[in-house]
Amino acid sequence: MRILGIDPGLGITGYGLIDINGDNFRLIEAGAIRSHQSESIDNRLSEIYQKLIRLIKETKPDVLVLEELYSHYKHPRTSILMGHARGVICLACSQCGIPLISYPSTRIKKSIVGRGHGSKEQIQRTVVSLLGLKRIPELLDVTDALALAMCHAYISKSNIKNQIVRLAR
Repeated sequence: MRILGIDPGLGITGYGLIDINGDNFRLIEAGAIRSHQSESIDNRLSEIYQKLIRLIKETKPDVLVLEELYSHYKHPRTSILMGHARGVICLACSQCGIPLISYPSTRIKKSIVGRGHGSKEQIQRTVVSLLGLKRIPELLDVTDALALAMCHAYISKSNIKNQIVRLAR
């Protein structure tokens, strides 16, 4: 299965594409889609959309995984801006006919570091270790996107095992 994790942001949208085969993860591609703050919001969203469509068409993922939207009461503007980026990502996913999966941040953290409130740095170290990367990605947005993809791999595998156990009964 090929899984594309996306960490949405208006300025930086991180992405990470992995293949899974049994218990093994293989990094295919990871990076960031950037938009410039000097541009209007409509141009920035258009740029994210167009680059994501190109990425999806070139890499052909089986599923796209996003973090569920979370709003902190101290920073509502951040979640609104992320919501705009998340919206064009959902649109691109629909336009390309790819299944879209969302998980809350606590579920992602728990599947990667074993507890629902791990730090971004802890997630980064774990992702780097599990993928056997020689260097740490420069942006946390990239390791967050990879964590999304890996989380889905773990959850999918667990769901398949549970279905097999139920069928065996």
